[in-house]
Amino acid sequence: MILMILLTGPLRSQQADMWPVFRGDPQLRGYTDVKISAPLKLAWTYQAEDAFVAAPVIAAGKIFAGNIDGIFYALDMKGKLLWQYKTDNSIEAPALFHNGVIYFGNLSGILFALDAGTGSLLWQYETENQIMGSPNFFSLDNRSFIIVGSYDYYLHCVETSTGNPVWKYESDNFVNGAAAIDGNKAIFGGCDGFLHVVDIKSGQRHKKLEVATYIAGSVAVKDQFVYTGDYDGQFSCIDINAGLIRWKWVNPKSSLPILGSPSIIGDKVVIGGQDKYLYCFERFNGTLEWSFNAGGRIDASPVIARDRIIIGTMDGMLYMIDLESGKEIWSYEIGSAIPHNPGLVDGKMILGARDGNIYCFED
Repeated sequence: MILMILLTGPLRSQQADMWPVFRGDPQLRGYTDVKISAPLKLAWTYQAEDAFVAAPVIAAGKIFAGNIDGIFYALDMKGKLLWQYKTDNSIEAPALFHNGVIYFGNLSGILFALDAGTGSLLWQYETENQIMGSPNFFSLDNRSFIIVGSYDYYLHCVETSTGNPVWKYESDNFVNGAAAIDGNKAIFGGCDGFLHVVDIKSGQRHKKLEVATYIAGSVAVKDQFVYTGDYDGQFSCIDINAGLIRWKWVNPKSSLPILGSPSIIGDKVVIGGQDKYLYCFERFNGTLEWSFNAGGRIDASPVIARDRIIIGTMDGMLYMIDLESGKEIWSYEIGSAIPHNPGLVDGKMILGARDGNIYCFED
């Protein structure tokens, strides 16, 4: 039997009223067509008991995020608590919203599936070590599946409706980031330094390419090109069809890690690093178009909204940058580390910080 890929699943573009996975779409491109204009104003904050280090997701008129106290929160778009669910360990993995269900993992290695409306537990699936990356999804033959990486070295695939295991793909070290879905392939970088390309139907290896010593972040995919930073401070473009690295770039003055994930739009790819700079490259040849000194370490991933880039820093600054010029348009000092990217919908920007607050900004 031939399994047919439903193109309306993985290839669907991010909708204006949804940010369902931490990078916006299954390819993890970190782009939205939502218009965000400066200046932004702080509309509200929600104070939780402990820090948020996982990016929020937004869907069905709700904001979803877990914190390091092990509590998963659902808020309405005005910052009112709708429900919360207590787990047994820190939640550092961003969630996924799919078909009315919210999926997320914690440091006990448990993948949870909750009813997004009520917060009731539908099922849970145990891996053998902590989950640090967001789940992703794909559809085959009118069935949906969740994939998630674990520090047990495996990329796990389970059914969305039951949590029953379908396959496991073994890497050679921890899986820290999320796997991107592109066509019939799941693509992720591992702490083994390899880029893994996995057939989503069988869970079998399609390709395995050596890139670096340690890939901590999630990759982004467009066309046949995969973009990723690594712990050696390199930023790479990998052609998965040809099975080779097209180009690599490293700051000649620094080799500090790149822990965040890239954002892609058109012929541009954007990434930040622990050297405190945000970089924009021509994505086909790796030419550096501009760099922006954010003044603080960048562990977070950027988000591109049309011709604007949003990025947070570990010293608590939030910036809006012009995509073409790399010039600052707007900034706001939160005063607490911003370790992950915001979610953007309908003129609103939602993000969490280490001070235990979820922030909502409006244009």
